[in-house]
Amino acid sequence: MKYAIVEISGKQFWVETGKFYDFNRIPTELGKEITLNRVLLINNEGNVLIGQPYLENVKIQGKILEHLRGKKKIVYKMRSKKKTRRKQGHRQDLTRVLIENIAIN
Repeated sequence: MKYAIVEISGKQFWVETGKFYDFNRIPTELGKEITLNRVLLINNEGNVLIGQPYLENVKIQGKILEHLRGKKKIVYKMRSKKKTRRKQGHRQDLTRVLIENIAIN
């Protein structure tokens, strides 16, 4: 089983080939190929490589499937005994990326 831990948009994701993941919005066109190069760790059939902080010789190829919006989160602020209430919703812009290949040079 080959997997990698990648840093993208300030977060770390455990990615595998053939699966898709939702990242924060990446401003590119649909169907375009992207390369993820901030690889922190890779496990290649039990052979583990750890970067300090990144692995230079590992590239991950992905394809942008769609742009979407996440589920609505409710932000509710209330100050007790002051009759102050504020309710607000937020939907995060996301990009769905299909991981096609994890290549070690």
